Amino acid sequence: MIHPTAIVHPEARIGADCEIGPYCIIGPHVELGDGCRLHAHVVIDGHTRLGRGNEIFPFASLGLRSQDLKWTGGLTRTEIGDGNTFREGVTVHSATAEGGVTRIGSHNHFLAHAHVAHDCQVGNHVIMSNFAGLAGHVVIEDYAVLGGYVAVHQFCRIGTLAMLGGCTKVRQDVVPYMLVDGDPGQTRAVNKIGLERRGVSPEVQAALKQAHRILFREQLAIPNALARIEQELPPLPELRHLIEFVRTSQRGICR
Repeated sequence: MIHPTAIVHPEARIGADCEIGPYCIIGPHVELGDGCRLHAHVVIDGHTRLGRGNEIFPFASLGLRSQDLKWTGGLTRTEIGDGNTFREGVTVHSATAEGGVTRIGSHNHFLAHAHVAHDCQVGNHVIMSNFAGLAGHVVIEDYAVLGGYVAVHQFCRIGTLAMLGGCTKVRQDVVPYMLVDGDPGQTRAVNKIGLERRGVSPEVQAALKQAHRILFREQLAIPNALARIEQELPPLPELRHLIEFVRTSQRGICR
């Protein structure tokens, strides 16, 4: 179902049961999986591939050239999984350097005017609320939630099941399972509501609360805090992930 006012390049690959609404523009190197729905005035260009069942609302723009001033040409890609929602005015840009990829997983929700910059890597089941923005090379793990107007600095990482309050300014990595708020972003507590909604057991929640106290409240150097977490708390997968995330941080963590 392609509206007569839509412009779809003859070389674009359009899957079965796609709907392309009025005034949409689809470039020659675009691939849409089965069942995608483009409401109206949607632009998808560049070497961009979408999986199945994505829904894109008016004035969203996916896969266009990076805004990075270091861009000098070359083939870059945007890869998007299945079942994502891109609301009005969302922008997702392609990578900067030759062979680079901006990658988005599946079942994410990007609310109106959210922005995903070049070379970002977004996992699955992520929510970016209105006007939340990612600078280049940001990594967001699964089930993270970004409130409205959140701003994330280049090369930062947002851990799984982290929650960022509205208008938070993120300049360092956000530790998994934590609640961060403020300018600059500070870790306030464990993301208890998010953990409960995901069905995380009381045992794991209690261990994460203890880890939060050691890492963020006892004013220890990070290596000492991680050593205490390993010595005093059970070797749960969630704690192992938290420890590895902090140890591999390049920018430091929001404390």
